[in-house]
Amino acid sequence: MSAPEETLRQVFDRAFDGLSWGREAFTPDLLPHEVGTIASISTGIARVTGLPGVGFEELVKFRGEVFGIAFNVDPEEVGVVLLGEYGQLHAGDEVARTGRVMDVAVGEGLLGRVIDPLGRPLDGHGPVPASGRLPIERPAAPIMDRAPVTVPLQTGLKVIDALIPVGRGQRELILGDRQTGKTAIAIDTILNQRGKGVLCVYCAIGQRASSVAKSVATLQETGAMEYSVVVVAEGNDPPGLAYIAPYAATSIAEHFMEAGRDVLIVYDDLTHHARAYRELSLLLRRPPGREAFPGDIFYIHSRLLERATHLRGERGGGSLTALPIIETEAQNISAYIPTNLISITDGQIFLSPSLFELGVLPAVDVGKSVSRVGGKAQRAAYREVAGDLKLAYAQFEELETFARFGARIDENTRRVIDHGRRIRACLKQPEFAPVSVPEQLAILLALTAGLFDELPLERMTEAEQSVRAAAAAIPAAVSARLETAETLSAADRETILGLARESLAPFRSSEEPEGAA
Repeated sequence: MSAPEETLRQVFDRAFDGLSWGREAFTPDLLPHEVGTIASISTGIARVTGLPGVGFEELVKFRGEVFGIAFNVDPEEVGVVLLGEYGQLHAGDEVARTGRVMDVAVGEGLLGRVIDPLGRPLDGHGPVPASGRLPIERPAAPIMDRAPVTVPLQTGLKVIDALIPVGRGQRELILGDRQTGKTAIAIDTILNQRGKGVLCVYCAIGQRASSVAKSVATLQETGAMEYSVVVVAEGNDPPGLAYIAPYAATSIAEHFMEAGRDVLIVYDDLTHHARAYRELSLLLRRPPGREAFPGDIFYIHSRLLERATHLRGERGGGSLTALPIIETEAQNISAYIPTNLISITDGQIFLSPSLFELGVLPAVDVGKSVSRVGGKAQRAAYREVAGDLKLAYAQFEELETFARFGARIDENTRRVIDHGRRIRACLKQPEFAPVSVPEQLAILLALTAGLFDELPLERMTEAEQSVRAAAAAIPAAVSARLETAETLSAADRETILGLARESLAPFRSSEEPEGAA
């Protein structure tokens, strides 16, 4: 019995020796933990003292899980932009540093979800699964990592795809007065990405909850939420949330772009973003500039939109296409914020209230709209018809204005005006009804060939629908060439025009008896 007892004693001795050695060798690490206090609270901001080591744009934490971003880092106090409901915060409450910048959840799990800029769910479907987190402020891709914009992003809107083409990786501004259909164009573009391998991020900034709910309902009813993420900062949210919303949405989109995917992001709208930043800047006593906006208002939008690009194949070949929306007042596109955004973006789509009132929807003013990428991001088949179409439409608009004065016009001018009216009728399109590429090309080719010119204006809608139906009979080989060919061959053109003539024949025959009478 003595041998086993001796062995057990030795085991205990070794164990206690090890514990003693470990205790003596242990040196506790002291982690610094800075805690400050709130000096004062006002609308959307807090002034904090006692955080000497805080950095610019560092995230700080208040009680009640309310976060803020350090914006003004002064020697005596720090101006913090609040990112949540701050009604329960009071002067004297504790504030702690987090040691990190503001970030947002990213990953495939966000598709189909409605979230706020902090990544919290707003759709009542439980927690948002995320594969990682990215800072909301990230440097844009270097120039050497970028590739030319050459692949079109089809919006499904005839007037845009034909006359103001948008490419994958482009930044195209949508601007116009209130209630002229800006959001409708963006939503139509998202709906048209079904089956095209493009993911979509819709960022609502400062919108009414009812407007956002209507847009989300449209996306859900059409199945577009399967490939979309909606980031929402409502109008009654703190201005800090409206300020960070587009940056958070862009980081979510960049995650997909860096994985080699094509992404479309809509900022609806940056007018509210600029106003939220102006409000925060004035409350933080930053010097006001033109129209009371701070001096760096151009920079906050340029660093945001510069992140939209098309990456080289070595970087995955992904793209991020941005459609920022701006609201104008009384069609004044030379105001401060619109001119800033026009100079940052690669073109603009201008919506005219007068066209809207005439029922020309979408109310795109072709004369004031431009795409600086242009035909480089347009299929060859479009390029062959779009040039003549835009010239004919521009001539029509000039002559129509002239003809309103009651001047006598010759037969040639009358033909130009009649042809232009049919172009305008064909470019009309109802909301949430994108048109496919073969259907668009059939209509555009029929227009440039003058097939609609003999038809009365009141029957143009029926005639256009007939041509669209006939486009379904375009042979698969021809449809494939429309997507890929470098030029539109004469044979393919004649095939499409032949189908269009057949579909329009009943409309001509029905008019002949009236003409004979």
